[in-house]
Amino acid sequence: MARLHDETFRWWRKHLLGLRDLSRQEIETILDTAEGFEEFSTRSVKKAPALRGKVVVNMFFEDSTRTRNSFTLAANRLSADVIEFTKTSSSVSKGETLIDTARNLEAMGIDIVVIRHNAGGAPKLLSRNINACIVNAGDGFNEHPTQALLDTYTIRQVKGSLEGLKVGIVGDITHSRVARSNIWAMTKLGAEVTLIGPPTLMPAKVNELPVKVSYSLDSVIENLDVINMLRIQFERLGGNPFPSIREYSHFFGLTVERMRKARPDMLVMHPGPINRGLEIESEVADGPNSVILRQVANGLAVRMAVLFLVNQAAMEEQKYRV
Repeated sequence: MARLHDETFRWWRKHLLGLRDLSRQEIETILDTAEGFEEFSTRSVKKAPALRGKVVVNMFFEDSTRTRNSFTLAANRLSADVIEFTKTSSSVSKGETLIDTARNLEAMGIDIVVIRHNAGGAPKLLSRNINACIVNAGDGFNEHPTQALLDTYTIRQVKGSLEGLKVGIVGDITHSRVARSNIWAMTKLGAEVTLIGPPTLMPAKVNELPVKVSYSLDSVIENLDVINMLRIQFERLGGNPFPSIREYSHFFGLTVERMRKARPDMLVMHPGPINRGLEIESEVADGPNSVILRQVANGLAVRMAVLFLVNQAAMEEQKYRV
């Protein structure tokens, strides 16, 4: 755990709202800190006292399994108390605003708010209206920073570095906050990112992003070191961006046949949940190139690192206030 006490760079951000504004050094600090926490999953006593006496609130306004549970377990591993907030069981369902809800929770003495919201910018809004640390667990079509951090952590863990790697992100780019955070994280760490999918699933201003674009998976797959398959978000499409599921899978699905064109050591990733048989075949998702379950496992160490770092920044801020 030596990396946790490395004083060469001090973390000063009490919020993690996104990765677009983070420097390479800040991203690497999170990944290095996560490396220090990785060993906790193999310990007989899987706890550290870093957040003892602190209260973490999981405010999830959208359904979530992996992210919510990962944050809950991460907070527990750091010895924090955790409040699980759901929209349906709160006063939000009666018309209370997000800010009023957060302020009422803050009055009870909370320290960190982990928020997932269907409106882009909701975490930033909270950060301007309450004193607690804010961690973005996904906001609208904007960002999902901890997913991108665990993705980059996994790649670095296997490949050693992202410098010079060619990464393909395939699928519903328009509606993917994971894709946006991955773009910022991976390009800042030296990877070349190519967005792959039909034109109807590309964002309107894709040419303003630091990426390449391909409308053919077959034309680029042989050059990729990493491929990240995105879920088609049917609940957000609002139309018919491709003629049929079968046609999408034919041109953009990661099949056993298509894998034969890829490099033998190409990493296969997916943020989940997986639509098996649509964006990826089961044989590939469960195959030797897949690091999908490793991504899930690494999410715990990454989220422990994020909670630890934002709390440290808040404690430093409190010192200067005093």
